[in-house]
Amino acid sequence: MKIKEVWTIYFSPAGTTEKIAKAMGEGLSHSLDAPLKAYDFTLPKMRENFPALGPDSLVVFAMPTYAGKLPNLMLPYLDTMEGEGALAVAMVTFGNRNFDNSLAELWKILDSKGFTPFAGGAFAAEHSFSYTLGAGRPDGEDLQEVSRFSKALGESVKASALEELAAGRAEISGDGDAPYYQPRDRKGVFIDIRKVKPKTLKSCIRCGLCADQCPMGAIDKEDFSLISGICIKCGACVKKCPVKAKFFDDPGFIYHKEELEAMYGGERQKNRLFYPSL
Repeated sequence: MKIKEVWTIYFSPAGTTEKIAKAMGEGLSHSLDAPLKAYDFTLPKMRENFPALGPDSLVVFAMPTYAGKLPNLMLPYLDTMEGEGALAVAMVTFGNRNFDNSLAELWKILDSKGFTPFAGGAFAAEHSFSYTLGAGRPDGEDLQEVSRFSKALGESVKASALEELAAGRAEISGDGDAPYYQPRDRKGVFIDIRKVKPKTLKSCIRCGLCADQCPMGAIDKEDFSLISGICIKCGACVKKCPVKAKFFDDPGFIYHKEELEAMYGGERQKNRLFYPSL
């Protein structure tokens, strides 16, 4: 099959999903000798439109895993997409715990919106809550794995017709309709962090980067300590602040973060790759 353009389309507040998407897109672009284009819908203004695609497009569609699924506030935007028969590689990142049902959910959405998903992957990344959980990932080893994956998929695409790719699409495990992962304390009591918002230290230099980088547009443009909208705990404002002036101090949030670090911080979670059966 001849691909005329490769797209990377992604939501990546903390930047880790973007790294995976770009590496995959660059590999496929090189393998297929097709121009590479990018569409980053992380910020609100970019969710007003969607790129025009066609059956000769190949899309690397990448999103992070939040509580075992896709970020729920992005679902209305995903519902506006039109795949127009474009081939798709579904990719998710996860914070060194588990991707649970996020990849299955993304696959189902792409399939329902007119894409032809045929392969997928789930990649461990530094957790949005933590600096130690999955620290530094995706790293060089991860990106080498992406490079090998993209080369193999590129060869499959060049050697196969669209019908063959559709018929031999990968089998993705998980239930796209499953409920979200719910954090609990050691007594099994649900920890509700949905309304938790970050605080701001007096050391804030008022650069405005946090407000500019917030994917929900929730941080006030004049008073950066004011979170007037919904916070999705993506970590963008905390991890991108040049003076580390943003932080969370909610006891339930801190407990959940420390539990995750204690349970999953000592191991390097493996990435999962799903190839078409051609």
